[in-house]
Amino acid sequence: MKEATGELNMTLVVVIAVATLVTFLYSVIWPSIRNNMDSSTNCNKAICESESNGDGTVNCHMIDANGNRTGSDFTCVWKG
Repeated sequence: MKEATGELNMTLVVVIAVATLVTFLYSVIWPSIRNNMDSSTNCNKAICESESNGDGTVNCHMIDANGNRTGSDFTCVWKG
């Protein structure tokens, strides 16, 4: 019986550790990954100027279906 109780305790410790790691992943790491994916997607859809700002970035903007600018300008990585 002692041995079974010890295994149950270790199982509980492992379950709590995994739950803690999953919570950390979804609350701290996932938002930064998601923001990076969103900004990368926006930069792929954007209309950008033809010259770099000199620091490896370029000014970009979005255009709607009517050809009008939408939102504010933002910077993207210059891809040459």
